[in-house]
Amino acid sequence: MATPKWLKSYTELSSNEVKKPSATYPDPPAFNKEIILNTKTKHGKEVLGPTPEERDTLKVKKAWEIALAPSKSLPMNAIMSYFSGSSLQIFSLTMTFMLFSNPLKAIANVGPTFARYESESTYSRILQTKLVFIALQLATVAVGVWKMGSMGVLPTKRSDWLAWESETLVLEKGVFVS
Repeated sequence: MATPKWLKSYTELSSNEVKKPSATYPDPPAFNKEIILNTKTKHGKEVLGPTPEERDTLKVKKAWEIALAPSKSLPMNAIMSYFSGSSLQIFSLTMTFMLFSNPLKAIANVGPTFARYESESTYSRILQTKLVFIALQLATVAVGVWKMGSMGVLPTKRSDWLAWESETLVLEKGVFVS
């Protein structure tokens, strides 16, 4: 019994059957092959891909996206800290630990995070993004400090330091006489 035509595998097809000639289908109106192929003509020369200035601009834009990413999670961290309560529980302690550990790890890895976007022409603009990134990470640490203060873990009251206070000397004593 012969194999039906529809059962042929793609490996058995000849290259003529697979590739249709593109001349049979005309290009649609307003179709521009240069845009599709990412080719441009500049001063009579054909240039492939973006220019170095365009590439640097794209690098800086991507660096700003990474630098502003902590600002998107900052309100969520603040709300979660508020709603987790001020008692010492495993959830609130774990969350507070994460509010300190993740930003500090991110600050320690600022160089590798932005390394692929740095070049000689973008160094000053990338430095600004690094500073914004560090400031936003420190804002997350500030939320963690606020959370620790609301839980009563930070020594902010005078009674927290009683062990280091000396006893006050009484110079006079009053006696009630009736």
